[in-house]
Amino acid sequence: MADNHIHQLVIVGGGPGGLAAGIYAARARIDAVLLEKGATGGQILNTDWIDNYPGFPEGVSGFELAERMGAQAQRFGLKVAMKSAVSMDLVAAVKTIHCDDGTTIQAHAVILATGARPNHLNVPGETELTGKGVSYCATCDGPFYRNLDIAVVGGGDTALQEAVYLTKFAKTVTVVHRRQEFRAAPIIQEAALAHERIRFLYDAQVSAILGSKEVEALRIRYRDGREEERPFQGVFMLIGITPNTGSLPLDQLHNEQGFVVTDGRMRTNLPGVMAVGDLRHDSIRQVVSAAGEGAVAAKEVEHYLECISHGKGA
Repeated sequence: MADNHIHQLVIVGGGPGGLAAGIYAARARIDAVLLEKGATGGQILNTDWIDNYPGFPEGVSGFELAERMGAQAQRFGLKVAMKSAVSMDLVAAVKTIHCDDGTTIQAHAVILATGARPNHLNVPGETELTGKGVSYCATCDGPFYRNLDIAVVGGGDTALQEAVYLTKFAKTVTVVHRRQEFRAAPIIQEAALAHERIRFLYDAQVSAILGSKEVEALRIRYRDGREEERPFQGVFMLIGITPNTGSLPLDQLHNEQGFVVTDGRMRTNLPGVMAVGDLRHDSIRQVVSAAGEGAVAAKEVEHYLECISHGKGA
């Protein structure tokens, strides 16, 4: 069933980037609707504590920050539709989004804020101890592990860079890698290998995460069949992320490995289509950067709508 009303803007996704875009769009009196099937907030709803968001010197829970962002957006009159996009056509001047409830929404502009999800090992204890010693973001959670023994799982650029970063806080950092050689760039490997507080377990995989209320140890399985339990107070899973692109027409959008490519003004290759947050290629994947990108995208939509109303190119 189609909604005969053509909106000025549809925001797809209710994480920090989508909410910030909604706040700015609503304040600019843009006819905008945000699509979010679940609770607004995105991945920060799964984050126990955020210690680096400006304006909260003592930190803030992910749930509270998401709740405040959502309330602020609705205070300015942003319409939130409890539905999600299943497919869309973004090439035409009027964009068409098909939703999971069978409805169709059209708009002159779209901001894509569908986010990304960290890759999981899918081992026993991982889900149960997420936020209780299992983390997927060193920048977010590193300061919580001062003077503790922690592990990093992975062997790419991010894993080794973050292992070095985590030495600012942890007593020791042990990198667990399933191969004998790393995939990280040589210069990154050299920095990690030379660090006196980083240790390495090669040909090794985490087979279970152990602990009752928080991480206490990891069960390590080696390529030769040996297994052992090693005590750790935290483990960072840094084995990549996957963009949430199930509803996106990637054949229409310039993308790299599924991450949408934009310019500095958050514009994609399609007129009237912006992308923000973890979905965007080269995003630093922080709450504050997603919010900033949402603001930029909303201002760019405002400019785009003014241009098309006057028959000019954006």
